[in-house]
Amino acid sequence: MKIGIVDTTFARVDMGSIAEETIRQALPGCEIVRYTVPGIKDVPVAAKKLIEEEGCDGVITLGWVGRTLTDKLSYAVASMALQLVQLMTNKHVIDVTVHEDESEDPQELYNIAVDRARKHAVNLITLLTKGGSGLTPYAGRGLRQGREDVGPLR
Repeated sequence: MKIGIVDTTFARVDMGSIAEETIRQALPGCEIVRYTVPGIKDVPVAAKKLIEEEGCDGVITLGWVGRTLTDKLSYAVASMALQLVQLMTNKHVIDVTVHEDESEDPQELYNIAVDRARKHAVNLITLLTKGGSGLTPYAGRGLRQGREDVGPLR
């Protein structure tokens, strides 16, 4: 199995290394290809290149969104482009993003980034090794990445 990791230099936490460590622990023989770009607008083409040119079975992308409206709009465009990459390649691209305005506390932002990168790396592994039914036992459980789970309503 080959998994791609796309991360950015704009991010304030090295989420790529966290995802890589998580994947290596879960799948020791897995080949990992890491591709670092400047910012979130560069992420979609990197994900597509990892799938089409490097033969990755799936990709996890790790981005950081600033506080301004411009940052949020850039993310919206990048997110839509990642959806297109998935549809064009028929491969999972797990979009992991931390938004700067999720917290004023730098330690909390760090914790969100670490938790989100780890949990979504596991989600990608599950999708790639068990298919669409791999996450079915967790459906409707109010699971969150980056914060505590909220739990099901019933």
